[in-house]
Amino acid sequence: MIGIIDYGMGNLHSVKSALSRIGEEFILTGDTSELEQCDGLLLPGVGSFRDAMEQLERSGLSDFIKKEAAAGKPLMGICLGMQLLFEESEENGRSKGLGLLPGNVVRFSGKTETGELYKVPHMGWNMLSFQKPEQPLLQGLEEGYVYFVHSYVVSSADQEVTAASAIYGDVRVPAVVGRGNVMGTQFHPEKSSELGMGMLKNFCTYVKERSYA
Repeated sequence: MIGIIDYGMGNLHSVKSALSRIGEEFILTGDTSELEQCDGLLLPGVGSFRDAMEQLERSGLSDFIKKEAAAGKPLMGICLGMQLLFEESEENGRSKGLGLLPGNVVRFSGKTETGELYKVPHMGWNMLSFQKPEQPLLQGLEEGYVYFVHSYVVSSADQEVTAASAIYGDVRVPAVVGRGNVMGTQFHPEKSSELGMGMLKNFCTYVKERSYA
């Protein structure tokens, strides 16, 4: 079973609907005792990084997520939920993230190195390029377009965590990230047609394979 982590700041309806469409069993809860019984965890997110971390810390979910990830439970972050997996964000002043993946979150500058302007937020469909097609979320899928809505982007010194990326302005956006059992998408897979739904299916398959190993 997949546990959707409810901390009051997620795109919960669309994630629930997506899992229902692919026939996956799930629960939506912020109760750690219930989430502990799940085979895999989904961390959605919409809004401010700082507010989200305050909610996670206030509820005890921050420590719980770190503990479960360290124990090897599959964890997938979506949009802001993906950014929360990293070490720090500069949104609304610097604040610490979950620190499960190396890297910081910074705002798009809105200007390329040659002075050309581009719109912030990065909103709409953009093309994915796969760097690690063997990554669990990408297995058996082909490069294509997915749907982004974000003003902040992961800047990671460790390129090993980037499995797929997109170009916006002159920024290479880490769009699918992961290391071991911790992974995430900057875009909304539940709003990204067959390619996005394929990634959700892949995550659920990965969860099942690990739970029966």
